[in-house]
Amino acid sequence: MRSGATGEDRGMRAIRIHQHGGPEVMQVDEVPVPVPAAGEVRVRLAFAGVNFIDVYHRTGYYETGPLPVGLGKEGAGVVEAVGPGVRDLEAGDRVCFFGATGAYAEQVLLRAEQAIPLPGPGGDDERPLDLQAAAALPLQGLTAHYLTQTIRPLGPGDTVLVQAAAGGVGLLAVQMAKLSGATVFGTCSTEDKARRVRDAGADRAILYTEEDFVQVVHEATGGRGVDLALDGVGRATFEGSVRATRVRGHVVLFGQASGEPDPIRPRQLLGSRTLTSASLFAYTADRREMLARAEAVFAWYRQGRCASTASCRWPRRRGRTPCWRAGRPPARCCSSPPRSSRLRRGRFPPGGGRLR
Repeated sequence: MRSGATGEDRGMRAIRIHQHGGPEVMQVDEVPVPVPAAGEVRVRLAFAGVNFIDVYHRTGYYETGPLPVGLGKEGAGVVEAVGPGVRDLEAGDRVCFFGATGAYAEQVLLRAEQAIPLPGPGGDDERPLDLQAAAALPLQGLTAHYLTQTIRPLGPGDTVLVQAAAGGVGLLAVQMAKLSGATVFGTCSTEDKARRVRDAGADRAILYTEEDFVQVVHEATGGRGVDLALDGVGRATFEGSVRATRVRGHVVLFGQASGEPDPIRPRQLLGSRTLTSASLFAYTADRREMLARAEAVFAWYRQGRCASTASCRWPRRRGRTPCWRAGRPPARCCSSPPRSSRLRRGRFPPGGGRLR
């Protein structure tokens, strides 16, 4: 099919899996253009966000439903068709989303309530929210927002530990915590990543390969510990995150990049600390709440107070996405429809960077 062709009688390309496994199970399939049912919209993708959750679906760690199935949850583009009963969206609207199935494709269906309308051009002192930035912000930006603004809202005088602070969520959480006036400790593995964490505003970047982050935090806080620990790594860091948190502090486990934490004896490990297991979908189930979060994140981005962490643009060609090469997204990337055989790497924006 020609890139840019329209019409429901034409086929389209989509990256799908027919079995779970490594990156080699992804393949480009020619599939029918989906027709939106009642309450649905069809979006022509400009960019698809590449996220760790895509790897969970590819490997079968998360349930995908019947195979074959398309990969990709996040993206941005233009509404091309709407189903019966859709009133708030129409063809031509620019939208982004983070909860679809099959965003590694030229077009994707989603429920109308999942679509986040993008703001217009804005004022002269605001930068535009283009489709590439819009594809990179929803999943990680809204995650960082609920982590820093909702579960345990941060404010001046608070201290927070962000694990994997050079990752997509991590860099945004660092920026949002600083916007709230908090003191931020961020862990990472290399000096290059530490530079990105500091550029994002962290007060202290901790190389966990060289330092004991628990000891560093306690020394910096006079033995008290942080008010809030944000842990998306899981097994490798979880117990340390708890020990780095003060009595009556809050630990949030929102991911398991290194695997699920080992079983614990809650009273023995936690003491008088609060532990929350959190997921973005629980904090955006209400559309009004989702749109309010998006509005706040987009406003910070357009005002230059918060940077997207997209570090590269990867053309979708023969199924070759960042997941194809390494088995997991090696950078915070946006995948674009097939148009070029070359990977174009852009400059990192202030505070932007790679996955971890």
